[in-house]
Amino acid sequence: MATTVAAPRRVLPEEDVRVPDRVRRLPTWLTVGLFTIALMAVSAYIRTRFIGGQFWMDEAITTGIASHSLSAIPGIMRHDGSPPLFYVLLHLWMSVFGSSEAATHALSLTFGLLTIPVALWAGWSLFGLRAGLMAATLFAFSAFLTQYAQETRMYELMGLLGLLATAAFLHAFVFRRRKYLILFALCVALMLYTHAWGIFFAAGAVIALIPVWLNSDDRRGIVRDALLAFAGAFVLYLPWVPNFIYQATHTAAPWDHSPRLGAPVQISRDLLGGDRVTAALALTSVIGLASLFTRSRRRSREATILWALIALAAGTLFLAWASSQITPAWVSRYFAPVLASFLLLAAWGCSRTRVVGVVAIVLSVVFLVHTASYTPQYKSDVRDVSGELTPLLHAGDVVIVGQPEQVPLTWYYLPNGLRYASTIGPVSDPSYMNWVDALKRLRDANPQATLTPLLASLRPGQQVLFVRPLTEGAQNWEASWTQLVRRRSAQWGALLAAAPQLRFVAAAPLNYRGACCVADSAVLYEKVS
Repeated sequence: MATTVAAPRRVLPEEDVRVPDRVRRLPTWLTVGLFTIALMAVSAYIRTRFIGGQFWMDEAITTGIASHSLSAIPGIMRHDGSPPLFYVLLHLWMSVFGSSEAATHALSLTFGLLTIPVALWAGWSLFGLRAGLMAATLFAFSAFLTQYAQETRMYELMGLLGLLATAAFLHAFVFRRRKYLILFALCVALMLYTHAWGIFFAAGAVIALIPVWLNSDDRRGIVRDALLAFAGAFVLYLPWVPNFIYQATHTAAPWDHSPRLGAPVQISRDLLGGDRVTAALALTSVIGLASLFTRSRRRSREATILWALIALAAGTLFLAWASSQITPAWVSRYFAPVLASFLLLAAWGCSRTRVVGVVAIVLSVVFLVHTASYTPQYKSDVRDVSGELTPLLHAGDVVIVGQPEQVPLTWYYLPNGLRYASTIGPVSDPSYMNWVDALKRLRDANPQATLTPLLASLRPGQQVLFVRPLTEGAQNWEASWTQLVRRRSAQWGALLAAAPQLRFVAAAPLNYRGACCVADSAVLYEKVS
């Protein structure tokens, strides 16, 4: 009878958890369950420190799209560029809990907290209880998950799905537990419906099959199961393919630029939480897993798992990096799908080094428990602008936004009854950003020709609020889109300031606090003639 790899020995004995006799007498399900609940409670506390913090523009776009009906969301997504799953889930969540910052952040928080018991299961089922406990701990204090648990975006969901897909991949293709093929196919399909990086993860999984296939005695079975799993995921994703093709050809990311060679630094600091955490986990993992690199162990199950995890993470990141040289799609917040590969490897390596591994985990927790260094506390000042200027605004006033993708952010915070425009022109639905050929439309929009009819639509006494992004000194305003946004905003600001029919009324914010993402200034004018 064919087997997958050379006869594996049992997972190393040192991975059994040694506990005091008083604790040992308690049922394992009880002690592990209490430990997991405690981890989730501590993690929830850490990840809710800024849960009511203000939105930045991406969150406002997400909430605005989700505020539409379920039947309308897929059509709107054609203009946005993202898949629809998170927006559908957020719509359902908002129908119960509302659309405030804290309420919508709570959905992301929920996905982040769910990674903790899932990591426990993944590590335990693959490598033993010690590794499971360490994996749960690393996910509970993950800097990446802590940061995006307080952001209304899909990155926590991608982290959860990536963890499930990674564990299912190893179970299905290395351990040959074929029932996990269904879970793997389903998770890959859900990732494709959540974020475009699901494509890179799926391709990375294909690359990760190479060491599995090379070490297998059932290579035909590996190929058969891979075809079944990936075909199943594609069939589930097939209904969205026409929309994806339209998005890919019309809604690229002109605001981004091609990455260079700083990916390792980004992974260390933005994904793992800093160089100290990376050093502690990497060094300990190398010690714990070093024997698997030897020739005598290269066909063992453990070595196959090691190379599969490395190939999955490296393949996903390399394909994303290479693709971004043509069409930029490289931002550290997109790294969520590979978080599981790094943390499962770290937990496994630490679990094989006994006391040294425990010390590495404890040090990582100490380094990660202070969230101020990587959790944005002040993302945007539009909420402050709204608080200062809302009393002066009236129904029918026009809001002109210098950065078009910030229209939904101003719509979220400003009062109802206002009309909206961007430097592209009037905006009929300010709850989302229309990215279809946006760069071309912004280039073609002559500032004077676009502004003139907007001012003509106002009666004397009505007002114009101009919201302009603060870009002075910002080094990330160098892409084709952001350069043009900066230029157009300056042009519109000059035209409004010089317009003879407008009178200055007020400016905001009065007290500026530096925002981590994009800050704005706003000037309110009244039409006098």
